[in-house]
Amino acid sequence: MSAQPDANAEAEVAVPGDAKAMTRTTEQLTRRGLRLAQFTVAYNVVEGVVAITAGILAGLVSVIGFGIDSGIESIAAVLVGLRLAARLRHGEADERKERITLRLVAITFFLLAGYVTVEGIRSLVVGETPENSPVAVGLLLASLVVMPLLAAAKRRVGLALADPLILADAAETRICVLLSVSTLLGLVVFALTGAGWVDPVAGFVIAAFAIHEGREAWEGELEHDHGHDHDAECDQEADHERAGADG
Repeated sequence: MSAQPDANAEAEVAVPGDAKAMTRTTEQLTRRGLRLAQFTVAYNVVEGVVAITAGILAGLVSVIGFGIDSGIESIAAVLVGLRLAARLRHGEADERKERITLRLVAITFFLLAGYVTVEGIRSLVVGETPENSPVAVGLLLASLVVMPLLAAAKRRVGLALADPLILADAAETRICVLLSVSTLLGLVVFALTGAGWVDPVAGFVIAAFAIHEGREAWEGELEHDHGHDHDAECDQEADHERAGADG
């Protein structure tokens, strides 16, 4: 008769203990996400300054657009960082302010698309010939190394926390990888062939990406990570990240 109360007592102790362990795991993952957001801001600020400077000096519209996109990436990372910091302090974020910030991000995307499109058309009409820029090429190569790793790290944390905003930030970082590829291809083709029209066309590709992301941000759909539909893969990645946080 006395065994049953002992079992119940053991169960009552185990449940609070498990809840506490889950809280620690969530806090560790949240802090990791915050550090990734802070790194994104720092890296993109430097990347943006270098890209815009190199683009202006060489007359490369796509590189200037890439630099402006780095600024947009920083805004998105600041948004994520503020939310995670608020969660660590209070356990929740201000959803109304978050929606307003997403609208502001959407506006910057549209401004980017407009700028790159106008400058690209002007370059084609005037027949401007940009200069080669080893600095821009080196910057884009660095982005192709750093950004995929950063996007993967964000996605793991986002999956482990089931956090749509972190997953959106990871998707934005993957967009940066695609922009790096398109811009670098434009520079390489220009360097090999001397075709000045390639750079504005690469800029138009950036504008298309910017419009797409801007529409999703404006409609409040930026948080949807289309790559997380593979449930088995997501569960494996989330379990792996939670295990790493526990360790």
